[in-house]
Amino acid sequence: MASRDDGARILAVCRVAQLRPDDGNVGVTAIDKQPVESRLKVRGFGLYGDVQADRKHHGGATKALYAYADEAAAWWAAELGRPIPPGLFGENLRIAGLDVDGAEIGERWRIGEKLVVEVTCPRTPCATFQRRMREPQWVRRFTEAGRVGAYLSIVHTGTVGAGDAVEVVRRPGHGVTIASWFTAADAEQADALVAAEEAGQLELAPEMRESIARVRGRAA
Repeated sequence: MASRDDGARILAVCRVAQLRPDDGNVGVTAIDKQPVESRLKVRGFGLYGDVQADRKHHGGATKALYAYADEAAAWWAAELGRPIPPGLFGENLRIAGLDVDGAEIGERWRIGEKLVVEVTCPRTPCATFQRRMREPQWVRRFTEAGRVGAYLSIVHTGTVGAGDAVEVVRRPGHGVTIASWFTAADAEQADALVAAEEAGQLELAPEMRESIARVRGRAA
């Protein structure tokens, strides 16, 4: 479990620089995130001044923030032969020293002094992401790599800034991580998540309930 002593920290806080035209159904995208120098307030729907252009797929209270590990970004930089600066993947938080993809569903982190967030579900790459990256078969490659990052809900509001410590304050213990669910979701993991919720260890996000239902349907 990561703690303040392990050195996990926020490397960059990113919010939308500008809405850009997009060929998707919404017509615009807020994926163009850029680092900010100031501390930002964080409320139920995310960073102050940020925008969620498509809340159906990439926003809402259960996807208030998107976190990505700097170590995973470094892997992609080597793989693609190009820099992956904070915000390029549309993330709000670039985190160093924390295995974001290894976080359990329902895991909670304290960021800085007051902000507490909960890991809700993996990020699913989309056509907008493909257009932003301009890499051949990007959605497939990102999916197969399994380094997808995590969406977060807000448990306790606060502020966030680059350099803030990140501490894992609760891990449900069911063993289902962002990476394991995204890459190999099965009935066993689905049962573990449902059992954990029934035991009061977490409250599953609607996106996870839908995903669990699909997995169980395939296994029936």
